[in-house]
Amino acid sequence: MKNTIHKSDSRGLADHGWLKSRHTFSFANYYNHERTRFGLLRVLNDDIVQPGMGFGSHPHDNMEIVSIPLKGELAHKDSTGHKEIIKTNDVQIMSAGSGLTHSEFNNSNNEEVNFLQIWVLPEEKNIKPRYEQKTFKPSDRKNKFQTVISPEKNKGTIWINQDAVFSLGNFESGKTAEYTLKHKDNGIYLFVIEGEINITGTNLGKRDAIGIEDTEKISLTAAKDSELLLIEVPMKI
Repeated sequence: MKNTIHKSDSRGLADHGWLKSRHTFSFANYYNHERTRFGLLRVLNDDIVQPGMGFGSHPHDNMEIVSIPLKGELAHKDSTGHKEIIKTNDVQIMSAGSGLTHSEFNNSNNEEVNFLQIWVLPEEKNIKPRYEQKTFKPSDRKNKFQTVISPEKNKGTIWINQDAVFSLGNFESGKTAEYTLKHKDNGIYLFVIEGEINITGTNLGKRDAIGIEDTEKISLTAAKDSELLLIEVPMKI
């Protein structure tokens, strides 16, 4: 088993006034040659956008782009014709494929929006761009992992063009959980949204993360009430 720890305060920081963003991996003006990706996981940005502000229309291609709101509402519009509001407990994915443009704005004029945006390199390139959004019940992830994104179509999850699996979990203090990989050659990237956990003998707090390779199963214990994002992703580039 190989572990890589990424502490919260080691992330890159971009502060544009209207946007405060923490970059786990190299992104925009932040570059760290040791932090360019974890397998096919390319971007994990933790964005806070001020009321009424946002990202104007901009292009993407050949990337699986996931957005997970943690607080507030995100207004989305793209060139495939989708105009949506993404809220807490929603998960959104765009398969940018052969190319699209989109914009993202804070849907509130009074409150900040905080969301995670995650990029995964695709399995098949130049597919027809597609959009999907789904609401997941938080009660279905109490003291367990709830799969929200997978490569399996019509399984009650959102489909991704890659052998990647995204899961969310809310764990009460003292609870222990296990996760078994769906694809044996994948790695696990575990991000602590809130709380504190112990995994592989390491304590991780809010916004800390660990990348784990060469294992088929992990076990963790919540030291405090915790909210987790687990990304299972292919390691071979």
